[in-house]
Amino acid sequence: MKSVFLTIVLILMAQGIFMSAQERPKVRAPEIKGGRGWLNTDKPLSLAALKGKVVLLDFWTYGCINCIHIIPDLKKLEAKYANQLVVIGVHSAKFQNEKETENIRRIILRYEIEHPVYNDSEYAVWKSYGVRAWPTQILIDPAGYVIGGVSGEGNYDVIDQTIAKVVDEFRKKGELNEEPLKLVLERAKVGELPLAFPGKILADANNNRLFIADSNHHRIVVTRLDGALVDTIGTGDAGAADGAFDKATFSRPQGMALAGDNLYVADTENHLIRRVDLKSRTVETIAGTGQQSREYFKSGPARSVALSSPWDLQLVGRVLYIAMAGPHQIWKLDLDKNEVSTFAGSGREARLDGPILEAGFAQPSGMASDGKTLYVADSESNIIRAIDLAGGTVETLVGGDLFEFGDVDGSGDDVRLQHPLGLVSFGDKLLIADTYNHKIKELDPKRERVVSLFGTGKPGQADGASASFYEPGGLALANEKLYIADTNNHAIRVVDLKTKQTSTLRINGLTPPMKNVQALESAVGPNAEEIKVAAQRLRSGTGAVLRIDVELPAGYHLNPLAPQRYKISVDGGKSLAIDDKNAARSTKDLKLPLRVPLSTTAVGSTTLRAQVTLFYCREDNTGTCLIRTLVWQVPVEVTNDANAPAEVKLQGKLTAE
Repeated sequence: MKSVFLTIVLILMAQGIFMSAQERPKVRAPEIKGGRGWLNTDKPLSLAALKGKVVLLDFWTYGCINCIHIIPDLKKLEAKYANQLVVIGVHSAKFQNEKETENIRRIILRYEIEHPVYNDSEYAVWKSYGVRAWPTQILIDPAGYVIGGVSGEGNYDVIDQTIAKVVDEFRKKGELNEEPLKLVLERAKVGELPLAFPGKILADANNNRLFIADSNHHRIVVTRLDGALVDTIGTGDAGAADGAFDKATFSRPQGMALAGDNLYVADTENHLIRRVDLKSRTVETIAGTGQQSREYFKSGPARSVALSSPWDLQLVGRVLYIAMAGPHQIWKLDLDKNEVSTFAGSGREARLDGPILEAGFAQPSGMASDGKTLYVADSESNIIRAIDLAGGTVETLVGGDLFEFGDVDGSGDDVRLQHPLGLVSFGDKLLIADTYNHKIKELDPKRERVVSLFGTGKPGQADGASASFYEPGGLALANEKLYIADTNNHAIRVVDLKTKQTSTLRINGLTPPMKNVQALESAVGPNAEEIKVAAQRLRSGTGAVLRIDVELPAGYHLNPLAPQRYKISVDGGKSLAIDDKNAARSTKDLKLPLRVPLSTTAVGSTTLRAQVTLFYCREDNTGTCLIRTLVWQVPVEVTNDANAPAEVKLQGKLTAE
C-alpha cells in the first residue's frame, strides 16, 4: 500500500502537481533503524527529533555510478535550503564489501559528502519505505509524513520545487524549524596525505615515467618508476580550466592513455577528455561539453558531444576507446578526425553478449587491449568482457552477473569477482584489480580461467610476501613490476613479479595541494577526548612550567605539513596565569613534549585547562593521517611549599584507529 502511494505521488510530482499537507494522505515516515549506525554525526538521528525540518532520504550504494551522479544535486539542495532541509544518506549496500561502515566512511571522504549517512546494511530502512532501486529519494515533510519519492537521475528540479512549496507552507504555519543542524563530519577526523584516493595509474617503461591520477587532489602526478617526483599537473582545485600545468584544473580524473608526449586523461567528474602535452606543459580539452550526457547513441565533433563519467581510456592505433561508466557503454574518439561516437553497448545495464551495439554492459570501468581485442572490466556485473575489434561482437569471459558476485577462482561462469575496476595486459594474460575483494587476480583469456595472485581478501596495507590492499582501482606494468593504485590506502604499491614481494612506493617531495593544507588551519578541534587528571600542586615563584607529553602509536609521526595546535586557559582563581603569547598557538614545527611557561601570581587554587589538536601520520606517509584533540582539566594548587614541584605534568596517548 505504501509503495503504491509513493508511486502515485511520484507521478504527481513529476507533473508538477503539489499537494498540501491537508490534501496528502497521512503516511507516517518510518523511523531510521535496524542498521549499523551513523556517519557524519556524533550521535544517532531520528525523524522524531528532526520534527520541523524537511527531510530528504537518499537511498544509495557507493559503487553505483547513478548514485554518484546525484551527489552534486544533493549538495546544491543542501546549500539552497541550508536551514530548512536535512539530507540523510541511507546506504543500503549492494555488495558485501559495501556493508562495512569503514568502507562507507572512506567513500564519504572520497566524494566529500557532508550530510549524515546511515549504514542500512540489512535493508531495514529500504524495506520499510518500499524502495526498489538505487538511487531513490524520499521526501518527508516537517510534520513527519511522507510526501513522495523519485528514483534515478535527473530529478533535481522536481525535488527543488517541492521542497520550496513545503518550506513555504510550513513557514506560514509557524511549524518550520530553521535552526542549523550541527554535525561532526568524517573529514574533520583525518589529515592530508600526498595522494588522495588515487584511481588509475599508467606506466611508461621506455621513458621511465609513471603517471598517477591523484583523483581527490584533482591532479595528475608524474614520477620516475622508482618514485622520484617529476611533476604535478593541475592546481589541486576542482575545475575544468585549460592552460599551463600550474593553471589547469581537473575534477577527479581517472584513466589515462599515452601516445608519445601526449597524455590523454579521462576527466571523470567534468565529463571531459583532456590532452596533456608533456613537452609544452599544457592541458587542453579535446572531447566533451562539460555537461553530463543523457543520450546513448551519439556521434559528431568531439567538443560538441556530451560525455558521461568517462572512467578509463585505451588507445589502439589512433582510436581512443572510452569506458563510459555513466551510460554503461564503450565510446570511441577518433584522434585523426576529432570525432566521438558510441562504439559498444545499448545503454541497458545488463550482462548481455552479442552484436556490438545490442550488448549490455554495467558500469564499465577498466580496459586493456592486445590490439585485436578490447577487454573490459564490467564492474557492476562483476565480469570481464571481450570485444572483437574486427568482428564487432561482445563476449563474457568470466564472472557472474549484476547480483552474482563473490571471491571464487575458477573458469567461465563459475568465477566470482566483486566490482573489478582495473585491467592490464600481462603477456598473453590479463591482470585484474578485483577491487571489492582487495585482490589482484590473473585471467587467462583463452582458457577463461582466473586465479588469485596477490592480496589476502581483507582490506589492509601490509607489504612483503603476504601483501594486503584496500580497494585497488588501477594497474600498470613496467620492467616486470606491477604498479597498483591502492585507492583507499592513498598509496601506490609495487609488486615485483619475479620475487612476488610487495612494497609501497615512496614519492619524496610530493605534498598535498596547498589549499588542502590551508583548510586544516581553520578546522576546529575534532575527535575530542577529555582526560581526567588528579589535582596537582605547583610551587609558587619563577620557572613554573606546564609540560604536555603525548605518546604516538608505533610507526607514526606528527604531520609536518599540518597545523598542530594548542590552547591553554585558566578557569577561576588569581594564582596562575599564561601570557597571551603562550595561551594559544598553531604551528607546523611543534615538538613533544610541549613546554609552556606559567606565571604563579599568588598562592591559591585554580583549574588549568589544556587542549591540544595533533595531526599524525604513518612514518611512510602512505596510510591515513589522523586528527585527535586531547583535553585536560586539572585542579592546581599553587603553594609556598618549597618541596612542591615546579611543573604541571599532563600525559596523553593516541591510537592508530
